[in-house]
Amino acid sequence: MIDISIVIPLFNEEESLPELCTWIDKVIKDFDKKYEIILIDDGSTDQSWSIISNLCKQNQSLRGIRFRRNYGKSAALNVGFESAEGNVVITMDADLQDSPDEIPDLYRLISEEGFDLISGWKQKRFDPITKTVPTRLFNWAARKMSGIYLHDFNCGLKAYKSEVVKNIEVYGEMHRYIPVLAKWAGFKKIGEKVVQHQARKYGNTKFGWERFVNGFLDLLSITFVSKFGKRPMHLFGLLGTICFFFGFIIAAYLTFAKFAFQAYKMTERPLFFFGLLFMVVGTQLFLAGFLGELISRGSADRNNYQVKERI
Repeated sequence: MIDISIVIPLFNEEESLPELCTWIDKVIKDFDKKYEIILIDDGSTDQSWSIISNLCKQNQSLRGIRFRRNYGKSAALNVGFESAEGNVVITMDADLQDSPDEIPDLYRLISEEGFDLISGWKQKRFDPITKTVPTRLFNWAARKMSGIYLHDFNCGLKAYKSEVVKNIEVYGEMHRYIPVLAKWAGFKKIGEKVVQHQARKYGNTKFGWERFVNGFLDLLSITFVSKFGKRPMHLFGLLGTICFFFGFIIAAYLTFAKFAFQAYKMTERPLFFFGLLFMVVGTQLFLAGFLGELISRGSADRNNYQVKERI
C-alpha cells in the first residue's frame, strides 16, 4: 500500500525539478512513509521531460506522464488523480514556491483527523501585486458564490483522501474550484492550513489575466451546474415565468387603459414594447428550461449518485 501520492503538474520547470524531487524524497523518508511522486509534463518546450526521465531512473518512487501538447493545469491534475494509488493524495506546484516540509502535517490532517480535503493558505505571499490583487478578488467571489470559506482557493498545495480525487473530474480552469467540486460530490469536511510560501527561485510565473477571467467564468459554470445541472427547469422555468408574468401585467394594464380611456393606441406607447419583450423572453427562457430538462433526463449519468457505503 502506498501512503502518499504527490501529484505535481508542470510546464517548463527544468531548473526546479531536481531540487524539488530531492527535497520531497528527504522529507517523506524522514517521515517513514511509502510514497510515489507523479510528475505530469503539460507539453513543456524545455528539457523538463529529459530531466524527469533521468530522475525516474534514479528513484523508483517517481513516475512521469507527458502530454503531447499543453492542455492546462486542470487536465494535468485530472490525469494525475487517475494515476494516483496513495491513500492520501497531495498536490503541489513544481516551481518550489510550495514547501514539501508541509507534507507530514497535511498527511496527518487527512489520515488522523478525518478531513476529506485540506487546502493550503499562503497567508504571507511573495508574489507581485499584479498577481495578489486579482487573487484576492477571485477568492472573495469564490467564497460568496460557493459558500466555502477558504482564504486561498487557488493554492496549489492541497491534500485529499483518495476517494475524493477518484470521484471528481477536473477540467477547464476547475483546478481552482476542487473544494467546490468535492463539496458537490458530498465530501463536506473541508479544512484549511496556513502553509509557507516561498519566492519563485527559477523561471517566470505562468499567471496571466486571461487565466483570471477564465477562472471567473468557470466559477459561474460550476455554480450553475452544481445547483441546476439535474434540474434546469427550476432556474430557466422560474426566470421565464417571472418575465412572462411582468409582460402579461403590462399587456393587461395597456388593454384596460385603452378601453377605459380610449385616448391612445396601445402600440404607440413604449411600455407596449417592453411588455411584448418580457413575454417573448419569458417564453424563450421557459422553453430553454424545458429542453434542458429533456436533455438532463435523457443523459447517461442522470442517475449517477455517489454512494458512500452499504450495509
